[in-house]
Amino acid sequence: MKTIVYIFIISLSFFWACSNPETQQEIPERPNIIWLMSEDISNDLACYGMKGLQTPNLDRLAAEGIRFENCFSTNPICSPNRSAMLVGAHQNMIKAQHHRSNRERTLMDPYKPFTYWLRQAGYTCILGHTDVMGKGRKIDVNFRHERLGPWNGIDQFGVFDKLDTLDKDDQPFFAQIQLAVTHRGDWWNRIRDESSDKVDTANIELPPYYAEHPVIKEDWARYLDQIEYMDNEIGLILKDLEEKGLAEHTIVIFIGDNGRCNIRGKGYLHDPGLRIPLIVWWPEGLEGGVVSDQVVSVTDISASILRLAGAEMPDYLTGIPFIGVESSREYVISARDLWDEVMEKSRSVSTKRFKYIRNDMPEVPFDAAQAYLEFYRPAVHVMRALKEEGHLNKDQEFFFGPEKPAEELYDLLEDPHELNNLAENPDYSDIRNDLRAKLEEWESLLPVTTEADFDFVYPTAVDVLEWVKEEKPELYKEMLAGKEIGFGKLAREFNEQQ
Repeated sequence: MKTIVYIFIISLSFFWACSNPETQQEIPERPNIIWLMSEDISNDLACYGMKGLQTPNLDRLAAEGIRFENCFSTNPICSPNRSAMLVGAHQNMIKAQHHRSNRERTLMDPYKPFTYWLRQAGYTCILGHTDVMGKGRKIDVNFRHERLGPWNGIDQFGVFDKLDTLDKDDQPFFAQIQLAVTHRGDWWNRIRDESSDKVDTANIELPPYYAEHPVIKEDWARYLDQIEYMDNEIGLILKDLEEKGLAEHTIVIFIGDNGRCNIRGKGYLHDPGLRIPLIVWWPEGLEGGVVSDQVVSVTDISASILRLAGAEMPDYLTGIPFIGVESSREYVISARDLWDEVMEKSRSVSTKRFKYIRNDMPEVPFDAAQAYLEFYRPAVHVMRALKEEGHLNKDQEFFFGPEKPAEELYDLLEDPHELNNLAENPDYSDIRNDLRAKLEEWESLLPVTTEADFDFVYPTAVDVLEWVKEEKPELYKEMLAGKEIGFGKLAREFNEQQ
C-alpha cells in the first residue's frame, strides 16, 4: 500500500513540475504537517516588526522558513473563518458565514472537512497538544461536527482521529493545534501578572487610530504578553518534535485565525481584522529566510496541505496551493456577516496594494455596542469618553462615527493604517471600479440563501450585560472606565442565578 501511495505522490509531483517547472519543488514522501493557529492576532510578532515584545520561537521559524506578508482571512470573525479553513472553501459558499450558526445542520453535498481527504490518503489527523493552554482542541465551525470519529456527512461527523499527542506511530500525521491564550479571556491579567518579563508600556507603539492613554497602553501590553506566552508554547511543541525525532520530516504552518480583538481588528474588514501572520517552516523542502509578498487566503492553506499530502483535491476548493509552488492568486475576497446580535453585510477585496470595502449596511456603525465586546475592549470605553470630551482627532474618531461609509478604498502601500479613504477620489476610480467588479463577479457565484437556511445560537452576552448593569452598577462603572471585569466569571454567576 505504501508503494502505491508513494508512486501516486511522485506522479502528482511530476504533474505540478511539468505545469510550472521553474517554481515547483518536489514533495518529500508523505511529510508530517502541523498547523498552529493562534487566536485573534494581527501581524504583531517581532519578526513582523512589532515593537515591545519578544517572540524568539516564531522568529526562528521565520528565519529558517518563509514569512508571508499578505495573508488574509476570508472573515474577520473566528467561526466563519474557521469554517472556510476546515473545508477549504469560502464560508459564504458553504452557508457558514454567520457566527455561531447552523451547529446542527450538515454540510451541503459535496463539501467535506479537508481532514476527510487527508484520512483517505492515509494520514492520522490529530487535534490539540498537551503543552498548550486548554490543550488546543478548539474547532468552532458553523456546521454539524464532532471532534473524533469517522465522517460520512450523513450520520457520522468526526473530524479528527485522536487528541493531544504526536507519536512516531501516527506517521504520516496532520495535527491542528489551537493556541487560545491570545483570545480575549479572563486569564489575560493572570498571564501578565505572572510574567517574569512583562511587556513595558514605554516600549510599545500604538497605531495612530488609538488614543495615547494609560489604560489603552496597558491593554496593548497585556495583549503582547499573551503573544509572548503563545510563542513559548510553540517552543514546547518544537521541543516535543525534536525529542521524538519528528522535526526533520515535519512541515510547520503558523497563522492567526483572524485579527486582534480591538479597534478596527476582529470583526472588521480593515487590515487589523483580516491580515494575519503566516509562517511556513519546512527545512526539508523550502529555502529558509525568505519573505514573500504572495497574496494568500486562509483557504489556500487547506489546499496546500492536501497537495503536500498527496491527497485528493476536490473541485469545490476555493483555495490555491502556494507552498512549494507558485500561486496565481492576486486578491482575497472577505466577508463580514452576523456576529452575535449584530447583523452586518460588508465585503472586501484585498490585493498586495489596495483594499476595497463595500458596506451594504452603512447604518450599522463600527461601534455597534455589541454586548460581548463591551466586556473585552477597554480601548473602546476609554475612547468613547474621550470622544464625548472632544479629545479624539479625525483618525481616532472614524471608528466611532454614527454610520460607516458605503465604500472604502485604501492604498495599503502608502497608507498602511487605512486612514485616507480614496473611494470618492476620481484619481482612483478605475481601481475602485475594478475591485468592485471582482466582488460582484464573486457574488454571482454564491448560492442563493434565505433566512430559513440558518439556525442561530442566542448570544447570552446580551442578557449578561443587562444583568451587570442592573445588579452590579459599580462593576459596570469600572467597565466603562476601561477595566476588564471578567466575562467568563460573570456569565457563570448569571447562569447560576437563573
